[in-house]
Amino acid sequence: MDSRDASSVVPVVPVLDSDAMAAARRRQGELTKPPGALGRLEELSIWLAGVQGTCPPRPFERVRAIVIAGDHGIAELGVSAFPSDVTAQMVANFAAGGAAVNVLARQVGAAVRVVDVAVDSPRPTTVGGVDGTAPPDRYRVRRSSGRIDRTDALSVAEAERAFAVGRLIADEEIDAGADLLVPGEMGIGNTTPAATIVALLCDREPIEVVGRGTGIDDRRWMVKTAAIRDAMRRGRPFAGNALSMLRVVGGADLLALAGLLVQAAVRRTPVVLDGVIVCAAALAAERIAPGARQWWVAGTRSPEPAQAIALGALGLTPLIDAGLRLGEGTGALLAVPLVRAAQATLAEMATFDQAGVSGKSEAVGGLDATDGAAVDVT
Repeated sequence: MDSRDASSVVPVVPVLDSDAMAAARRRQGELTKPPGALGRLEELSIWLAGVQGTCPPRPFERVRAIVIAGDHGIAELGVSAFPSDVTAQMVANFAAGGAAVNVLARQVGAAVRVVDVAVDSPRPTTVGGVDGTAPPDRYRVRRSSGRIDRTDALSVAEAERAFAVGRLIADEEIDAGADLLVPGEMGIGNTTPAATIVALLCDREPIEVVGRGTGIDDRRWMVKTAAIRDAMRRGRPFAGNALSMLRVVGGADLLALAGLLVQAAVRRTPVVLDGVIVCAAALAAERIAPGARQWWVAGTRSPEPAQAIALGALGLTPLIDAGLRLGEGTGALLAVPLVRAAQATLAEMATFDQAGVSGKSEAVGGLDATDGAAVDVT
């Protein structure tokens, strides 16, 4: 992975359908509303037309939240308010349907799949495959990623496997009919490698990217900042190669997320991005496969400073800002109704001609030609 260029690993990413997007723009101008009155929904609907290659776009039939779980050796420094044991415990909670991601997925008509790529347990903590019948070892890369301030997160072979696992997950979901993917994550300490990745790829200082994560106090914040500084020192020589950088200072979960995001783009499948960990993986994925970002929309704004930096570099503006910092895909799931609404309004609203509604009036100089009085066209 360190010696190969990304083009030898990942196929070329297709572009959005420009004809379908042009048709969507025209249709937006014909619907029974003032131009631009639906705000972001109009932009979203045009994007959806380009993604699906048709206007109007089709409604989503199978939305899948994919939670990638993995532990991080850096957690032993105390960079999180919670111990590493919580990762495996939360994976069990996901399986039981009791986590926030489960509740929100039910609310928006999505299903949840949890994949253990590097939880710190002797055996995988999740079932395997789309339907739970595949061997879970197929997706397990290792037991926890390495402590990135002192050692590489993964070996070269493990990094190749983690990226391939992410692509496999995307292929499995899309082959099973998924038409909208919502990636999430679970892993105590994962905001530390995520912030490190963003700092290296965007040439920022540790103090600019470090956040409070799970709600850490000032002492843990200082420990976390120092850990990011030390990890950046180790990762800086690899900053020009996103795959290698993820191997050295990322982890199995971040590489799997990057692989999933890249393969979704290759397979022409839209993705709603979640918080800082997913956005850090997205930033790396765009470097690995330029153009992949066309196939993603930012679902949520996180209080984590690294997420804002990553989204700025990607040129993406979040759909919602509700102060969420949980991860798991929760913020992205809250944005799914907006994506559905964008599709529905473009597809189902009547045009002016269909409804028999007059279009926008044309006034010359803002004056009525008959009496010189100003005309109110609002």
